[in-house]
Amino acid sequence: AQEDEEIYDKLACWCETNDKEKTKAIADAEAKIEELTTKIEELTALSARLNTEIKNLESEVAKNQEALDQATAIREKQLAEFNAEEKDLLES
Repeated sequence: AQEDEEIYDKLACWCETNDKEKTKAIADAEAKIEELTTKIEELTALSARLNTEIKNLESEVAKNQEALDQATAIREKQLAEFNAEEKDLLES
C-alpha cells in the first residue's frame, strides 16, 4: 500500500507538472498562431497594394517610353532636315 501510494504521488506530480507545461505550450502556440495570422493578413494587404502600384508604374513606364520614342523620332527627323539644309548651304 505504501509503494502504491508513492507511485500514485509520483504519477500525480508528473501529471500535474506535465499538464501545466502542455497547457502553457498550447497557450503559447495559440498566441503565436494568432500573431502569424495577423501578420499574414497584413502582408497579404501589402502585397495587393504593391501589385497595384506595380501595374500603375508599368503603365506609366509604357506611356513614358512611347513619349520618348515619339520625341526621338522628331529629333531624328529634325536632324535629317538640318543635315540636308546644311549640306545645301555648304554646296551653294
